[in-house]
Amino acid sequence: MVARCSQFLIALCFLISTAAFARGLPELTDLIEQNSPAVVKINTVERNRVSRNSMPPQYQQEIPDIFRHLLEPRQRQQRPVASMGSGFIISDDGYVVTNNHVVEGADEVRITLTDRREYDAKVVGTDPRSDLALLKVEGENLPTVRWGDSETIKVGEWVVAIGSPFGLDYSASAGIVSAMGRSIPNESRENYVPFIQTDVAINPGNSGGPLFNLKGEVVGINSQIYTRSGGSIGLSFAIPASLAQDVVAQLKEKGRVDRGWLGVGIQDVDRKLATAMGLGKPAGALVGQLEAGSPADNAGIQVGDIIMRFDGQKILMSGDLPHVVGRTRPGAEVPVLLMREGKERKLNVRVGALPGDDDGQQQANAPAASDVGGRLGLVVDEIPDSLKQRLGVESGVLVKQVVPGKAGANAGLRSGDIIAQLGFEQVESLSDYEKVVKKLPTGELLPIRFFRGGQPTFRTIQIEED
Repeated sequence: MVARCSQFLIALCFLISTAAFARGLPELTDLIEQNSPAVVKINTVERNRVSRNSMPPQYQQEIPDIFRHLLEPRQRQQRPVASMGSGFIISDDGYVVTNNHVVEGADEVRITLTDRREYDAKVVGTDPRSDLALLKVEGENLPTVRWGDSETIKVGEWVVAIGSPFGLDYSASAGIVSAMGRSIPNESRENYVPFIQTDVAINPGNSGGPLFNLKGEVVGINSQIYTRSGGSIGLSFAIPASLAQDVVAQLKEKGRVDRGWLGVGIQDVDRKLATAMGLGKPAGALVGQLEAGSPADNAGIQVGDIIMRFDGQKILMSGDLPHVVGRTRPGAEVPVLLMREGKERKLNVRVGALPGDDDGQQQANAPAASDVGGRLGLVVDEIPDSLKQRLGVESGVLVKQVVPGKAGANAGLRSGDIIAQLGFEQVESLSDYEKVVKKLPTGELLPIRFFRGGQPTFRTIQIEED
């Protein structure tokens, strides 16, 4: 009898503790049911991808000339490449938000809703720096989601993702916010997004899909994962909704994004530097480099200053500064609090425009005449002096627009690249570029050297036909 009572009490305690635990978990069914209709699956097709095989240049130099022709890059046109991602509808007339990398280079973009409706989508504008893109479909009374306030999210808060991981349509996963304001530089070593880190299961195909809070509001756009296996290991990163709304509004209005620019090179302040600089603890962004004639230089900021606040926002780590400056509209005058030789200083800075933003963005599907970009499909211009100083280049031409499907696009060139060599001739100015392009032969693979983010790159380019 005693044994049976003990078993009964153990079972009762287990049921009570299980019920208590269940009451502490969020109920997600209504949230998912109400918001899934506005989440879309995105399928893309890229028709103009070209593969090239070649030996690295450093090894080609060791090959005798008589054999070198055997190692020339071989180019072959591949079959159309299909890929997929996720997105969400933000207006009932058909505006859709997704990641730039989901639609980058795509010749066809098609979205599918949960009720099996399908629409061809037009790319209104893209912003590689934030990895965001705005699409438009021709529809009416479409289901939509609501934006939320990502600035109020706290670590430990429950969040939900809906998307199409590995093509499994409209899958939901949940977890918590693991950290805020993560700095993850992109491939150009730029850092303009303070990512939300979560442990939500995000996998390939989830990119561009929404991250919801428990109110059913979009607080992030799932963008990246850290993985060693290709699948989720509990480290996923989302673009904050507060940043995304500003980017989307600019893309909708003008097809590009304007960002603030200060003109400084910065680094973190460690414990020893903090002591030497008269700080009580490590904090701020230490100015290690200053571009002559930049907004920071004009405002009186000096090398060795530690920027503690920018426009009223605390700068705890150096990575915080690009996030804040980038979201400041060019032309705005903002206060800056800094430490100089152990003393506080206050300055006002008139923020400049980040070089490359005002001339590097374009509407991806904007109609273009067949002669736009000339033989290479590239619209180029002289390089502004400020950009030369920032990137450390002395000559060349700046790529302002890349026409899809033409030689420049097939070579992998992007807006913002700086062309320094075409064929075997140097390009030092716009007039050089125009002369060289006229002489380029048709149907031959030619070397092209350009700078991206200040780093030189060699590739090959081929004009298929005039």
